[in-house]
Amino acid sequence: MNVSSEAAAVQTLRWVDGRLELIDQRRLPHEIVYVSCRTAAETAAAIRDMVVRGAPAIGCAAAFGIALEAAAGGNLNTAHAALAASRPTAVNLFWALQRMREAMDAGHPALQEALAIYDEDIAINRAMGGFGAALIADGARIMTHCNAGALATAGHGTALGVIRSARDAGKRISVVANETRPYLQGARLTAWEMVQEKIPVTLVTDNMAGHLMQQGKIDVIVVGADRVAANGDAANKIGTYTLAVLAARHKIPFYIAAPVSTFDLAIPDGSHIPIEERHADEVTGHGGNRWAAHGVEVFNPAFDVTPAELITALITERGIINAPDTARVAQIIGY
Repeated sequence: MNVSSEAAAVQTLRWVDGRLELIDQRRLPHEIVYVSCRTAAETAAAIRDMVVRGAPAIGCAAAFGIALEAAAGGNLNTAHAALAASRPTAVNLFWALQRMREAMDAGHPALQEALAIYDEDIAINRAMGGFGAALIADGARIMTHCNAGALATAGHGTALGVIRSARDAGKRISVVANETRPYLQGARLTAWEMVQEKIPVTLVTDNMAGHLMQQGKIDVIVVGADRVAANGDAANKIGTYTLAVLAARHKIPFYIAAPVSTFDLAIPDGSHIPIEERHADEVTGHGGNRWAAHGVEVFNPAFDVTPAELITALITERGIINAPDTARVAQIIGY
């Protein structure tokens, strides 16, 4: 398996001796531990339980899950169903499963196709990074939300790929990482990646974002996405919509970096994007420490939808979609 330098340093997933190994993102940043998957069912469980997360990484994992089942001579329909049911919002999952089905129907080896998806994801992220870096000014203070880095992809990252590429272009940048309640992907994962890369990073709680914008301490916001509708509405980690509203209020550019595989042209707008709801335990405490009152009702949507009119531009591997709407999305993404 060929990997980029980032993927070699932070190998989110890897194929080793006929099995899929996934870095257990639940254990970061405290320790680096890999979980081995030998079946599609084990891969689906790893996706569902957040061992692996991030839309492109989920798609890559699902592709390898099908390859595992094909190698074992298992029931591929059952494997597809189990993987498709693992998480509902990230469309890359369904894109990868459909691509695997079509490749195998055409007689292509399953593992070969899964490895191609993996390698292509790194190349796509680097292309996105190049387009996005051109939007980042020297000296920019960049806010990001959740984790859209090497840990969320096969390597390099989407939003963090833009940041990495801007740094690699010689721009002096710094990052403000929102902790991203309730699962703390910003605190645990994004901050860790930026420290590994020696990119200056400051961690803040989610409810500090507006204050920082008001104080003139944020120049640009770059986030990822899990699904983008035909009109440019984008679902991303819960709290993203809030940032977009605040960015509009303070006239700060708000960019979303997402590969073509994250676009779902079959749905007209964001109201049709299914929003995953996760377990109450993620809100009432963390890491075995409970802080909420017993008996309290909990609502825990994992994503929200940012309307296209609040998005300055969508960054893709095919180019920039400024002021996205249905026509502009179709011009770049249309198949």
